[in-house]
Amino acid sequence: MKKEIRKYENGIVQITVFDERWYEIPNVGFVPSVTWICDSYPKGIGFYKWLAEKGWDEAEALKMAAADKGSAVHNAIAQLLNGGTVSMNTEFYRETEAVCSPLTREEYEAVLSFVSWYKSVNPQIIQQDYVVFNSKERYAGTCDFLAKIDEEVVLIDFKTSPNIWPSHELQLSAYKHADGHKIAPDSLAILQLGYPRNKNRYKFTQIEDKYDLFLAAWQIWAAENEDVHPKTYEYPEELKL
Repeated sequence: MKKEIRKYENGIVQITVFDERWYEIPNVGFVPSVTWICDSYPKGIGFYKWLAEKGWDEAEALKMAAADKGSAVHNAIAQLLNGGTVSMNTEFYRETEAVCSPLTREEYEAVLSFVSWYKSVNPQIIQQDYVVFNSKERYAGTCDFLAKIDEEVVLIDFKTSPNIWPSHELQLSAYKHADGHKIAPDSLAILQLGYPRNKNRYKFTQIEDKYDLFLAAWQIWAAENEDVHPKTYEYPEELKL
C-alpha cells in the first residue's frame, strides 16, 4: 500500500493513500493537494506519444523511479539547508521499495548542482519545505524554497526533470496565491537540478503567474472527483496463525 503521513507546523497533516494526496487542515478537514489538482491539466500530445511508446506498465515504473529520485534530492537539499551535510553514503527513503538507500550517482550530481547554484547566487533563505493553504479554493501544497535574491523575494520549486511542463507552472502559481508565506513572493521560478543540457548542470527559469489556468484545472478536478474523500481501511494490528 502506498501510504505516507507527514506532519507539518500549525497542526497540518499531509496524507497520501494510493494515487490520492490530501492535506488535513485544522478546523477545515481534508483538502486536495496542488499537485493532484494539476494532474487534471491536459498533458499534451508529447505525453501521450511517450505513453504509447513505453506502454502503461513501463511508464508507471519510470514515473515512480522519477518520483523517488525527486524525493531523495529534495530531502538531501532540505538536510543541507538545515545545516547538515550530505555524502554519497547518506541514506534517504525510497517510497517505491519502502527502504532507505544512499543517493545514486545521478541524484548526487543533482544535489551537487544545487550547491553550485546556491554558492553562485547566495540567496537569503526565508522559508524552506513549508505548507501553504488557500481557504477560499480549498487546496494545499508544500513549497520548496522561498528566498530573497537581488532584493526580490522568489518562490522556487526544485525539479529533477529536464523539461518544464505546464503543470509545473500551475503548481507554483497556486502556491503563490495561498497563505503561509512569511513574506509574499514577488516572482516565481523553477530550478532544474542535474540539468543535462548545459555545463552548469542546473537551469534557473523565472515563470509567469498562471493562476487562472490553475483554477480551470481545479474545476476539472472537482468535476471528476465529486464526493471523493480519503480512503480509510480497518485491519487487525497483528496477524497470527
